Amino acid sequence: MNIMFCGDSHAEDGILITTLSLLKNTSTPLHFYILTMHAEGYTAFNLIKKLLKEKDPNNTAELIDCTELFKKEPPRANMETRFTPYAMLRLFADQLPQIPDRILYLDDDIIVRKDISDFYNQDLANIELVGVLDFWGRFFFHNIHTHKTFDYLNSGVLLLNMAEIKKTQLFAKVREKMSDKKMLLPDQSALNKLATEKKIAPRCYNEQYRLRPDTKIQHFTTSFRFKPYFHTLTVKPWDIERVHSVLKLHEYDDLLKQYVELRSQLKRA
Repeated sequence: MNIMFCGDSHAEDGILITTLSLLKNTSTPLHFYILTMHAEGYTAFNLIKKLLKEKDPNNTAELIDCTELFKKEPPRANMETRFTPYAMLRLFADQLPQIPDRILYLDDDIIVRKDISDFYNQDLANIELVGVLDFWGRFFFHNIHTHKTFDYLNSGVLLLNMAEIKKTQLFAKVREKMSDKKMLLPDQSALNKLATEKKIAPRCYNEQYRLRPDTKIQHFTTSFRFKPYFHTLTVKPWDIERVHSVLKLHEYDDLLKQYVELRSQLKRA
């Protein structure tokens, strides 16, 4: 199973937790591709690679420095958004020969709860990407070109068909749009506007609101709450105290205990 992450040292906590969840729920070999810039600052990479190898010698991890690619095509119109440039590095995957044709992109605030082999191995013929509807965005964003409603995908979990993406030049078009046009949710919005061959997967593969019995991937994204008053809520997996006190969630305590122990080892090293 090929997995892509993007980020700098600030993403390490999330990627470490996601790694532990994948190791717990995946029986096939895992191949990680972590896209970053200024790779020397990515201190947790060796630990992640060690964890993968301890589980299965066939597991691999590669840290890919995209600094020069980013400098050539920066998202000029969207450099001042609340999203860091590191989150946009996935859009250079078509420029990286080591990225395989089938790869699952995951944000760093994801926990894999169950086996996702069925999602990963689905038919991708004539499909650029597969994702789940954005929990809130599906109500507000629609494709004005195709007149489709309820087709706005959340980009935190995306199964990518890189061969098809190269064929349609989807990522190249997205990079160009992000350079020219400022957007609220830049790469997610551009992907939704420009992808013509996308497939919608069931909610269980990117649960963005609250844990449900069928949830296979939980995404700790910012959401809205209406009680006791309307407000936004952001709780990330590594903020364990708030996972317990705010979300009242203890589903992942075994993983989070491992994470705390490993983080302590990393600090002492």
